[in-house]
Amino acid sequence: METFRKREEEMVEKESILIVDDDEGTCSSLALIFNRTGYVTETAGTGREAIEKAKGRFFNVTLLDINLPDMDGVKLIAPLKEINPDMVVILITGHASLETAARAVKEEAEGYIIKPLDMDEVLVSVREAIEKQCLVMENRRLYQAAQQELAERKRAEEALQQTVEQLKIANQKILEQQKAVIEEERLKVLIQMAGATAHELNQPLTALLSNIELIDTDKDSPEKFVNLMADIKEAGQQISRVVKKIQAIRHDETMPYPYVSEQTIIELDQKVIILAVEDSDEDFETLNAILKPHDQINLSRARDTEEAMEVSGRTQFDLILLDYLLPDGDGLDFLGRMEKEIPVVVITGNGDEMIASQVIQAGAYDYIPKDRVSDKSLSRIIMNTLEKARLKREMKEAQKKIAEMSTRDELTGLYNRRYFVETLEREIASAKRYGTDLVLCMADLDHFKEINDTYGHPAGDMVLSEIGSMLKECIRQSDLVCRYGGEEFAVILPNTDAEKARAVSERFRNRVAKHDFKHKSSHFGITVSIGVALYNNEVDKSPMEFVEMADRALYQAKEAGRNRVVVDKR
Repeated sequence: METFRKREEEMVEKESILIVDDDEGTCSSLALIFNRTGYVTETAGTGREAIEKAKGRFFNVTLLDINLPDMDGVKLIAPLKEINPDMVVILITGHASLETAARAVKEEAEGYIIKPLDMDEVLVSVREAIEKQCLVMENRRLYQAAQQELAERKRAEEALQQTVEQLKIANQKILEQQKAVIEEERLKVLIQMAGATAHELNQPLTALLSNIELIDTDKDSPEKFVNLMADIKEAGQQISRVVKKIQAIRHDETMPYPYVSEQTIIELDQKVIILAVEDSDEDFETLNAILKPHDQINLSRARDTEEAMEVSGRTQFDLILLDYLLPDGDGLDFLGRMEKEIPVVVITGNGDEMIASQVIQAGAYDYIPKDRVSDKSLSRIIMNTLEKARLKREMKEAQKKIAEMSTRDELTGLYNRRYFVETLEREIASAKRYGTDLVLCMADLDHFKEINDTYGHPAGDMVLSEIGSMLKECIRQSDLVCRYGGEEFAVILPNTDAEKARAVSERFRNRVAKHDFKHKSSHFGITVSIGVALYNNEVDKSPMEFVEMADRALYQAKEAGRNRVVVDKR
């Protein structure tokens, strides 16, 4: 793995090319041209020499002559690929045939170039091969990073969930014991006999809650995670000792609180819709004559920038072939106005490298001089452009997935606690600034642990997922619902007063109570308790104090028998 990573780093620094040909004149000419263009080159005259050089460093591209003194060049591809799977191999041959093409594809060659060599074609082939190679390797890196983050997040959330469950059980036992003692007017005696002062209970509980909060915000730090877990265990042991003191006096039992496609354009199953922006009838007919034989290509035409913008606005094109000089502007104007992400290939004047560089910087995928337009060159550039567009789409999807993973709960698809805290801070600031209403609802499933214990955790996961779906259906687009933790959900309702929030909460509570949950052959029901809190603009409260208000109302709903909505009156 270290060797592979080192090779990737070498690739980023400077592209390198291995030229394998027994003709020293060919090797020297190619090396000279590539060195002037900014590439690093090495040459080899035999297959064995090529293998030894490939072992010594990373090469982006190998230009390989088919006829070598010691072996068939095609048979050299496999050992080179074994040394470096990411290496792109382009064959050099004195003649082209179907047999040569078939062998090249079978051995995973990128393509082949026919002697005598056209150096412009060679440079274009190498550049396109390296661009494709970079996209493939970047996609792989993003995928691996996403998989690693997903695994680490899952492990951290499982550990956090287990700790929260233990905390709830311990905390509920303390609350139940204290309630019973207060009712029997024995709290003073209990504290004296057990030695359980308020400080003894408050300190470990505070440590547990703060460490859990830190775990939630530092999931990506394994060292911090281990240290925080040790602190949590110590605090848990302190609570356990206090509970045992209380239980020594109280004999009655309490209940616990519940990659790159190998297809060519000829092999595509779907239609490829191409727009040619070309004012010259003669030049358009040239393009049409080249592309017409390909049944899967649907070619449309626009004569100027305005017509092209109008047509592309109502039709989803896969590719645009853009003439640089148009009656109402040039290619740079068109690229600047393009809003859709449609791949664009610019057809430039003969040998105008300055314009070619400008359009690439402006967003064009590629360019081709008019005097180079042929069946072979156009087919190749269309294939490569469509492939690069596909890879870019996949990269964007991967980046989007990674972004979602940091704000979304995987099981329910709702926003997670981290995103909730950030949003609540913004909504409170907005409510203060504009004097608008803001409501927070905290909902907790009643006796959810019994579902897991009776039907198994898959059934519990199914319930959480369906609850998440029902919540999303009950709220407006401007509201926000998230999974706060375990079986607890939080809903932020901007521009909503307490009575409207109560109505929304009651509607959701009734729907849950009437819902028939099904898992395999089992049918069961569940209820939900909801606490509602209205933010008071006249009193400066922090987000956590606002959450505590809603939590207090939720606790009252639990105490009053569950399956109900309680609005905080303060």
